Amino acid sequence: MMNFRYTTALAGAICLLATSACSNAEQGNTTEADTPQILVFSLATGWVHDSIPAGVEALTALGEREGYSVTNSDDPEIFNDEDLEQFDAIVFLNSTTGKEVENEWFVGERREAMQNFLRAGKGVVGIHGASDSHYSWDWYGDMMGGYFESHPQGTPTGELTVVNGDHPSTTHMDPVFSRTDEWYWIANFDPSVDLLVTLDPESIGEPAGEEKPISWSQEFDGGRVFYTSMGHTVETYSDPVFLDHVAGGMAWVLDDTE
Repeated sequence: MMNFRYTTALAGAICLLATSACSNAEQGNTTEADTPQILVFSLATGWVHDSIPAGVEALTALGEREGYSVTNSDDPEIFNDEDLEQFDAIVFLNSTTGKEVENEWFVGERREAMQNFLRAGKGVVGIHGASDSHYSWDWYGDMMGGYFESHPQGTPTGELTVVNGDHPSTTHMDPVFSRTDEWYWIANFDPSVDLLVTLDPESIGEPAGEEKPISWSQEFDGGRVFYTSMGHTVETYSDPVFLDHVAGGMAWVLDDTE
């Protein structure tokens, strides 16, 4: 199997120096073993967002800030039981396939490995284009809580409302606030999810109607999933409100919110 870990701890040799040094090395190894391992996966075979490099950089820094170890990959071969075992959560960063079945990279045993990962009680974070992916696999759409359907033109500034202000991803947000992004309309949205943030469509020049779901979380098939349709623009990945939103979502799927 392929090994995607970037670093290996080499503390054993220190044990030759002294008992105290050995104890310190063992303590360091325990700390590393307890560090949540995050995979940021950013393969796009559909629409390729030019914000992906900024997103990878920002999420790596965010993970380090939160005390996580982050591995970045765009190689779908990583979706096997052996390689996924090392991770506690996967972030799907604008990992689009579009509706073309031939673009889908969750095929064969990769699907089973992904299901095994979540069923082991692990976590998933989906960002923006992660819902524009794998339309032929119902389980994937159910995991995300819905599929991308369409979006209004451009990246207008819209008015957002926090529906659940007690979730770790929203505690820092004003009850009503504005931000600029590309806004997704979601098909097959699962109303049983914990809806966190909505958009007033009239605020971006669309017909008045029900608030549009933007961010949500759910417990699904043994694991936890957080999704936000924000995350289209390069500027988003330097926006502290967005980054803290994702950080809270990551903490929630890791059950690391104490």
